[in-house]
Amino acid sequence: MSSDLKKFVLDFLKNTGLTSKPVEFKGFSGDGSDRSFWRISLSQSGQYFIAMANPPVNRSIRQENLACLMIANHLRSKRIPVPEIYQYDLENGWFIMEDLGQTSLQDLVSSKKNPLPDYENVLEHLFRLQIEGAKGFDPSWCCQTARYDRTVMRQNESNYFRDAFLFGYLGLKKEWPELEGPFDHLADISSSADADFFIHRDFQSRNIIISAKGDIGIVDWQGGRFGPLGYDLASLINDPYTGLSHKQKNELLQSYIRIIKQYNAGWVESFKKTFIYLAIQRNLQILGAFSFLTIKKKKERFEDYILPAQKTLQELLEQANDPRLSPIADVLRARA
Repeated sequence: MSSDLKKFVLDFLKNTGLTSKPVEFKGFSGDGSDRSFWRISLSQSGQYFIAMANPPVNRSIRQENLACLMIANHLRSKRIPVPEIYQYDLENGWFIMEDLGQTSLQDLVSSKKNPLPDYENVLEHLFRLQIEGAKGFDPSWCCQTARYDRTVMRQNESNYFRDAFLFGYLGLKKEWPELEGPFDHLADISSSADADFFIHRDFQSRNIIISAKGDIGIVDWQGGRFGPLGYDLASLINDPYTGLSHKQKNELLQSYIRIIKQYNAGWVESFKKTFIYLAIQRNLQILGAFSFLTIKKKKERFEDYILPAQKTLQELLEQANDPRLSPIADVLRARA
């Protein structure tokens, strides 16, 4: 931690009357992000805070930091459990936030035989995030695109899979004209979904925090935008970090359909029609991202999850049973 950031944190603690207590700074991983994080602990009182640094070295990061602030404030106004931002400095990219806890849903899943009760709780929060988060949401806050749409599907998911996974990670050919048709078909069906909901865009187990009391917290929200109901659910249940069984995934899918139906039965048909396609889109993104992080960012720990993500993608393609997607399945089968 830089001396300037440390002073920023200590000034915050002083202004809140906490500087008389011993302060410990402990850095921890931002997962796939380039952001830096520290847990600030005040040992005598047992209070904790999170400090984040994301220096705005370019326009993209400046917009990401603004999205972090504005979307957090918006979601908290809707009583969505994201951390409160106590202090920020956008010029330097510094944030001091509420610490929601150190146990993620991934940690919880790995320590329990039956994770479904915890997931059922998460599903209720997810639906509220998607419905309430969309109300009054200003797309100008978004750091990437205002919507999860066909352009995002092609450029940031299927093309990402092609370039980072097939070419960058597997070392196969660079051009894949035989996949253009399947990618277009996949995006066509996926983009036909009702898409006026708020989506987190990375709603997976490492971004869901479970407190000691069992309360749910949601982090890494800055990629939020408008999109379809099915995308975040697909991220959650096909998460390679947790490896849920097919039976567990289906139970959670049916639970979410029941939640949707209770709120608005008219949304169910579009959800069912497009869910498997959105799940495939998400898995293309996962394989692209894990490959990029492994090869380009040298974060080799993500390589452990590439094979599970590939197997999930193959399973999803089999479930879709769509002949127009068979060229994607053929490529994966040849590399299995």
